[in-house]
Amino acid sequence: MSPKFLTLPRSHSFPLSHHQISFLFFQTPPPPSKGIHYHPPRALREWQEYEEAVKKKDLATALRFLISIEKDNSDNPVEQNGSLSTRSARSGPGDLNFLGGSVRDWEVLDTCLNADDMRLVGTAYEFLKVKGFLPNFGRFSSIVLEGNRDVTPSVLRSSTGLEASKFSPKKWGLSGSSGVVLAGFLGGVSYLLQQGIDIRPQLAVILALAFTVSILLGGTCLAQISSYWPPSRRRILVHEAGHLLVAYLMGCPIRGVILDPIVAMQMGIQGQAGTQFWDEKMNNEMAEGQLSGSTFDRYCMVLFAGIAAEALVYGEAEGGENDENLFRSICVFLQPPLSVAQMSNQARWSVLQSYNLLKWHRRAHRAAFKAMENGGNLSVIVGKIEEVMSSSR
Repeated sequence: MSPKFLTLPRSHSFPLSHHQISFLFFQTPPPPSKGIHYHPPRALREWQEYEEAVKKKDLATALRFLISIEKDNSDNPVEQNGSLSTRSARSGPGDLNFLGGSVRDWEVLDTCLNADDMRLVGTAYEFLKVKGFLPNFGRFSSIVLEGNRDVTPSVLRSSTGLEASKFSPKKWGLSGSSGVVLAGFLGGVSYLLQQGIDIRPQLAVILALAFTVSILLGGTCLAQISSYWPPSRRRILVHEAGHLLVAYLMGCPIRGVILDPIVAMQMGIQGQAGTQFWDEKMNNEMAEGQLSGSTFDRYCMVLFAGIAAEALVYGEAEGGENDENLFRSICVFLQPPLSVAQMSNQARWSVLQSYNLLKWHRRAHRAAFKAMENGGNLSVIVGKIEEVMSSSR
């Protein structure tokens, strides 16, 4: 079954129902925290405090210190709500401030994962962008206004060289690497039986447990186990790097990427992994009960970017079932109801837009993938993206 989506006039907005919506990749923040006030830095000791805040993933403390350094070096004001004045002096990634502050500034992104106030996450990205570290953050946010809106399966095929079915997530155990894992498991069982080792009692327990898991958790536990197999893990990294890069280029602050399936499960993320991003405009529009077409487009592009990344690298997508479910969940709350044809067209349009964006910036996607593969933190991943995109200009 191919992804589903809808066509939206650019000036049109959708009223939302009054039911609460819960998202994996979109999170509504609590009321903003109190303003970040300026405290004069005290050289080495305060930089040590900053490094300690980074280790503890304390975004408020780390950001407060960086803003104090900026305030100390400039007469430009810091607004009371913690956002930065656009008149702040801009410095490039190569500039070195006091005690190597410019290099350390990147590390503030590593504290975002534990942040409760998503507005602070947005402020962290704004801070780095104002200083000139993130020139490509939000660089392609207007792309949702471009291109043909009617994307039929034939248009998708002619644009990508892939059938629409190649962009459809696969059920676990039916294709690709998961099929190999399943075949290996059955082969191992057969070998043990041939050696006279009767594991049928234990096997019955395992199969019963797997059946229970498939009912209670939708089979995600089996998928999480498969994610430890290297080829499957690489595909997950490709998928999540797609989400991260498109969100970054579209100007959506990224809270973090969860790659450990156990941690993902503990955080309530279904599946093997998850990328958490925030769209302030979407948050504000949903609070007002109206969702504009351009905002919805941007959200959909980020949502389908993982599927597009897999299709670009492997020629087909296996993951992304949860992404499709998230899309359907928000469509349920749009008024008036969307037709199946509209949903299907929007899915194809979103996948095509993300596919082209990733294709244009294939090197940046690969850099993000390699940084994830090497265990890099969010600051390292974003830094690699900027490094590659700046060198390709």
